Amino acid sequence: MTQGSGLVALVDDDADLLHATTQLLELAGFTVIALDAAEAALGVVDTDFDGVVVSDIRMPGMNGLQLFDRVKAVDPDLPVILVTGHGDVDLAVAALKDGVYDFIPKPYAGERLVEALKRASEKRRLVMENRRLREAAALAADGMPLIGEAPAIRRLRETLRQIADMDVDVLVEGETGTGKEVVADLLHRWGRRRAKPFVALNCGALPETVIESELFGHEAGAFTGAQRRRIGRIEHSSGGTLFLDEIESMAPALQVKLLRVLETRSLTPLGSNETRRLDLRVVAATKVDLGRPDQRGDFREDLYFRLNVVTLRIPPLRERRGDIAMLFGHFLGKAAERFGRPVARVNAAVSHHLQSHDWPGNVRELAHFADRVALGLGPEDEAESLPARLPEPAAALPERVGQYEAQLIRDALRDHGGDVRGAIDALGVPRKTFYDKLKRYGIAASDFRPLDAPNRAIRKEP
Repeated sequence: MTQGSGLVALVDDDADLLHATTQLLELAGFTVIALDAAEAALGVVDTDFDGVVVSDIRMPGMNGLQLFDRVKAVDPDLPVILVTGHGDVDLAVAALKDGVYDFIPKPYAGERLVEALKRASEKRRLVMENRRLREAAALAADGMPLIGEAPAIRRLRETLRQIADMDVDVLVEGETGTGKEVVADLLHRWGRRRAKPFVALNCGALPETVIESELFGHEAGAFTGAQRRRIGRIEHSSGGTLFLDEIESMAPALQVKLLRVLETRSLTPLGSNETRRLDLRVVAATKVDLGRPDQRGDFREDLYFRLNVVTLRIPPLRERRGDIAMLFGHFLGKAAERFGRPVARVNAAVSHHLQSHDWPGNVRELAHFADRVALGLGPEDEAESLPARLPEPAAALPERVGQYEAQLIRDALRDHGGDVRGAIDALGVPRKTFYDKLKRYGIAASDFRPLDAPNRAIRKEP
């Protein structure tokens, strides 16, 4: 049988048929919420329900058509599949015109229901993806910085607000493209220094002879060609924030001078005997772990300890995959505005790329991909070769926590012979949370209990 995936709210008052269909769908890879009454489905389905509703038409109390009307009122984009007897075909056809996704007359082969559910699940997934992107665009319009709801990002935002007004130097660690300058800018804008300059300098972008003058300044006539006085970046940032990107690439001779400035909070420009006091705050960024001697290279240990008053780490995008859709929506909205185009809808190819790609270039790479999508260029148009990457490091803490959580769920299902209710009681989690986690970790409850062959024609007399 073709494998599917997704969440299904299955409604049928016939207990035997409900059990058999649940087994059928779980074997096909779906996560099933089995419900014996339409009223019960209304407690499960809401605008955040990212699955499909499958319901028999003829049931006591609320019937399938009435359930569809209620579901449509909650969310008109939520797919509903009706299972009908021969006498209900005319009703189902009318319901199709009213928005029912599909109807399946009895008796039917299991493959027929699975294929309909695969199509409906994909439609629902794209609808939910586009909603998340629109929400992200709305957040972006409100000026929400450092977008993301991953625990590490939420803690980072909280820490930035706590230290923004404190006159401490900060070291920001993160891979290329993770947003280190964004963090530095937020520290500046959220603090009392926001009225003064934010001065940024990439230490790896300028040769040593130029960067010394850029940082420390000089007086007129200090050297050949110095026709006028120049205020260096450090002095210009006084009262504001000095951001030194790629600090690990700074030449050793300059490191000595910078250390002196940080210790004394003063400098003497080249060609001057005057020492100038500074109201200085330095945010330095590095893409390596300067605390490790094997990565530090010729970066001075004493300068590292002087900068390391507060260290902030920005997680790479692969450690916060749940934020990708929100970030992409933000960048897509910005790109559409910049190019004067409507916000593009996310198709299956783009959605697959967002979920499956490793994003070695992190947020910067994601922003460039959003630009391409905004211009109508999908993932199939991207360059076919990417530079080779080093082997991935050992799993980060969030990944290990997820692996442990998935194992606890598997153990609970195994201990209860695949019985979902028993596993939920043992784990002490809400039902919806449990099903969300089954979907997240790709766990099928049917794998933990013996099943009869399910791909038979399922019949129920009308």
